Amino acid sequence: MTAPPGSSRRVGRHLLPAATSLAVVLTVSACGGADQNASGELTVATTVAPITSIAANIGGDRVQIEGIVPEGTNSHTFEPPPQVAELVSTADVILTNGLQLEEPTKDLAESNMKDDAVLVELGDEVLPPEDYIFDFSFPEEDGKPNPHLWTDPTYAIKYAETIAATFSEQDPDNADYYATNLKAFTDQANDLADALRADQKSVPDGNLKLVTYHDAYAYFAKTFGWTVVGAVQPKNFEDPTPVEVARIIDQVKAEGVPTIFGSEVFPSAVLEEVGRATGARYEDTLRDDDLPGEPGDATHSWVGLMRYDYQTMIEGLGGTAKQLLTVDTADVAPDDAEYPQ
Repeated sequence: MTAPPGSSRRVGRHLLPAATSLAVVLTVSACGGADQNASGELTVATTVAPITSIAANIGGDRVQIEGIVPEGTNSHTFEPPPQVAELVSTADVILTNGLQLEEPTKDLAESNMKDDAVLVELGDEVLPPEDYIFDFSFPEEDGKPNPHLWTDPTYAIKYAETIAATFSEQDPDNADYYATNLKAFTDQANDLADALRADQKSVPDGNLKLVTYHDAYAYFAKTFGWTVVGAVQPKNFEDPTPVEVARIIDQVKAEGVPTIFGSEVFPSAVLEEVGRATGARYEDTLRDDDLPGEPGDATHSWVGLMRYDYQTMIEGLGGTAKQLLTVDTADVAPDDAEYPQ
C-alpha cells in the first residue's frame, strides 16, 4: 500500500515520505511488528466515531479500540484532554481522519506515541491532492480541504482497506481474519450505496440539492450526482454574518430547495430563519459523525449513521427510502470498541 503524493506516514518518531510502503516503514521500527497488549490484541486509538466504527468492523475481537473524540463534539475544534496522551502512548495503531481535521490530536499523538506505533491519516492516504474539494467552509486560500470523506461509501471502503492493511502488517497472524471482515464490510457498504442510488431516483427531478448546517457532504455529492447549494456554517465555525444569511436565502429561493438540513447536535437558529424566509422545511436531525442509538445497538455503526442520513435527506427532498430500509446496519464482526460520550 502506497500513500498518495504529498502525504506521509509516521512510525514512532520517524516521518516517512508518501512513496514509502508500510511494509518498508515497519522495518524502521526496532521490532518487526507491534507490541500487543497482554491479551494479544492490537491496541488501537481512533478519533471520530465513524472511523472508530469502521476500524471496529475490520478489527473485530482481535483488536482493542478506543475512540478519542466524543460523539456530538465539533471535531474541527476539539482539543484532546490530558488523558488522551496516556492512551496514545500505549497504542500500537493510531487512526485519524487526517486532511487537517484533528491537528491538536495529531500533535499530541506524535509527541507521545511509542517508538513502534503507527500513526495513519486515512484521508491523506486515500485522497490525492488533485481530488481535494474546497468549498463554503473550507476555502482554498486557507489550504484545508473538506475532510468529510466518510459520508461517501466509496471512500469509507478505501478507509476500511487502509485499516485492514495496517492491522495485517502490524498483526500478520490475523491477516486472514481482517481480510474476511474487510470483504464483509465492503459488501455491506456497497449494498448501502446501491440502495442509495435506487432510492434517490424517487426524488423529484431537480431536487437532489443540499443546504446543510455543516459542509459534510461534498465528496458524497460528487460521487452520487447531488448538488450542494450551500452550507450555513462558515470557515470559522461560528454563525454566518447577515450578508451570508441573505445570500443563502437567495440561493434557496432560486434553487427551489424544499428542505434544508440542520444538525441534531448543533441547533441552528440561522437555518430556522432561512426556512421561515424561504418556505423551505427545516429538518434538524441530520448527523455528521454522531452515530445513532447507543453503543451495542445495531444502528450504532457507520452504516447506521449513513443510512439514517441518506433516508432523512431523500425523504426530506420528496422521495422514499424503501431500499435503504432493507440495508443491515449491524457490525459485520463482534467488537468491544469504546466510544467516548
